[in-house]
This record gives sequence, C-alpha cells and structure tokens, in this order.
Amino acid sequence: MDCEPIGKVISPVTEGVDSGWGRITSEIHIHKEYADGLAGLEAFSHIVVVFYMHKSSWSHASDLVRRPQGRADMPCIGIFAQRAKHRPNPIGITSVRLLSVEDNVLRVQGLDAIDGTPVLDIKPYFPQFDEAITPHTPEWVHRIMSDYF
Repeated sequence: MDCEPIGKVISPVTEGVDSGWGRITSEIHIHKEYADGLAGLEAFSHIVVVFYMHKSSWSHASDLVRRPQGRADMPCIGIFAQRAKHRPNPIGITSVRLLSVEDNVLRVQGLDAIDGTPVLDIKPYFPQFDEAITPHTPEWVHRIMSDYF
C-alpha cells in the first residue's frame, strides 16, 4: 500500500492535548505539486482532513481496551469505540471550518492535529455523506467532548 503525504499541518500546538481544539486556528500547507487540486475548495465552509498521527504510539496490551483519555470516570472500551490517537494505524480524520484558501495554504479552525502532522488527504464536507441525521452516542461521549471543541 502506497500512501504519501500531500502536505503538513502548521499549528501553535506542538504536543497532543485533550481539550480546546475548537479554539485553535492552524494552517495546512499543501505541497506545491498539489496546489492546483485546491481549485474550488474555497466555496465550502468545511472540509474533512485526513492525517497521519506521526507522534502517536500503539501498545496492543494497553491501548486495545482502555478508558478514553485514561480518565477514571470513563468506561473501559475497545479502541474502535473511541477516537483515541493511540491506534493500530494512527490515522486521524476531522471535519473543520475552512477559513481561507490562499495559494497552497488552507487556514482552518478546529483541527486536532499538532504542528508538523502529515496530511494525507483533503475532502470537501458534504452533508449528504458526512452528516448523520439521527446519531446515537453513549452518555460518556458528551462528557468527554464538553471541552474538546
């Protein structure tokens, strides 16, 4: 399988944190050879960013089943039932507000990726694809996300 970054994140956040991402404005610098592929993206209010969490780690023993954010008030659940950064394949995906497109630089708000994170793909946010009409999540999700964005 071949997968090469198309750009990288420039962010004031240099280490992973568990809250406050909604207040973060960052940039995605797309490699110049892909800049023409951004044509028309400025018409969207939101984009979906797919990235490689290059500083995450994975331990089958401690990460396969764990408490989200290591919090004692969270249930002990499997990795595929949470959005933790420590995953078998450290792929991140986040929908973010697109603030501007200028040449090969995207300014975005709410991207939960640290400075230097390789970006694998950018997709426009399509409500028809990306928005669930009546989603259901466990109670603990509301508690863990209360200060995330």
